[in-house]
Amino acid sequence: MVARLLELGHEREVEFQAGRGEWFCAVEWARLLGQRGRREQALEVLAPYIATRWWRAVRARAELLEGWGRVEEAIAPARPYAEAGDRQALVFFARLLSRHGRGAEAFTLLSPGITDWFLAECLVDVAEAAGMDEEAAALLEARRAAAVPACADPDCGNLRMEPSNAVGLLATIRERQGRTEEAIALLHTREVTSVNGRDQLADLLARHDRLTELRAYAATEYYGHAVRRLAEVLEERGDVEGAIAAYRTGGATPDQMWQVAVPLSELLVRHGRGDEAIEVMREVAERPGGADDWIVHTLCTLYADHGRPRDGLALLDALKARSGGEEGWDFFQMRLPLMADCGLLDEAIAQARAHPEGDTSYAAWALSDVLTGAGRTEEAAALLEQHPTSNGSLRAARLIDLGRVEDAVRVLQQPRARPATPASDGACSTEPPF
Repeated sequence: MVARLLELGHEREVEFQAGRGEWFCAVEWARLLGQRGRREQALEVLAPYIATRWWRAVRARAELLEGWGRVEEAIAPARPYAEAGDRQALVFFARLLSRHGRGAEAFTLLSPGITDWFLAECLVDVAEAAGMDEEAAALLEARRAAAVPACADPDCGNLRMEPSNAVGLLATIRERQGRTEEAIALLHTREVTSVNGRDQLADLLARHDRLTELRAYAATEYYGHAVRRLAEVLEERGDVEGAIAAYRTGGATPDQMWQVAVPLSELLVRHGRGDEAIEVMREVAERPGGADDWIVHTLCTLYADHGRPRDGLALLDALKARSGGEEGWDFFQMRLPLMADCGLLDEAIAQARAHPEGDTSYAAWALSDVLTGAGRTEEAAALLEQHPTSNGSLRAARLIDLGRVEDAVRVLQQPRARPATPASDGACSTEPPF
């Protein structure tokens, strides 16, 4: 919201709110002053927040000072927070030291926290800059050796390792050292193969142009992330047909196609083959058990983007019939933009209000998006006002778009009611509520 206010030229409002204790206004106003060469004034804006000893304010000040080349001034106030053990502060401080030639000091600070995955990840990054890869590897090898069985079940072969990412981090170091075979062997021992939609082994094989091994791995990797990396490499090399074939091979069964259908459809769209993308997603959605909300949403978006909104509505009608005429809001809301594209916005609004969930705050959110997209922002804002305790940020955004800045600020500053926490007598129960 603050960025939007500045974008629209409401600097005086941001400056005023910065002095009234609004942190997001203060930090953005300080950055803006710094960009204009008014650096001491920028630091004065942050001073009241820093006086509370709040780490987030101290970090913002350090970031400004570092950006201005005043590195020692950035380091000194941040050090006590890092040395006190706050992991967020410690990681920020270690990376700050490392960026300015003090990687060995950062390594020493982080080493006692090697059992924490977050600190260990930072330590491995710092080790590269400090030339201390072997020292980091020794710490991680010791942690691997200290792994213990995850449970007492003799049939369970899982291990509890601290940090949980020790294997992946050790593989990162070995790859950096040119010991690629060791890195690959390590990654084949992982219990968790994918993190945030990426597979480290697939990425490594791609970086080293080992496509034969990547294809073999993609044929066995369950989540489809290795197939996706293979297709990415082929597309980058201009082999679009090869990338499509990789996805189709990886999606040979319905369960496998469910994993790769979305990236395959995205690939097809990038290369002007929207109808094929729609067909891929339609086949998945029409299979038994395939009509998950995210699959159907992707398909409806494709229909809308390719000028086929009525086909999207027909799909939703068919799915509704398959469900005995019932349609929860998650699926109903997909109708709204499609109906708007067909010139049926008022009908869509009437149907939404008649829906069993049509008077909820989340229904108002979806309707306001459609109204705003149609240029009916006043109606969108009025609709959101019917739920004064919900959707505050969205209400404010609509009001800012309408130029009603004071109203928007008032909405954002409304106290939020906290849900009551039931009192506990400390006794345990095996019956709900537990």
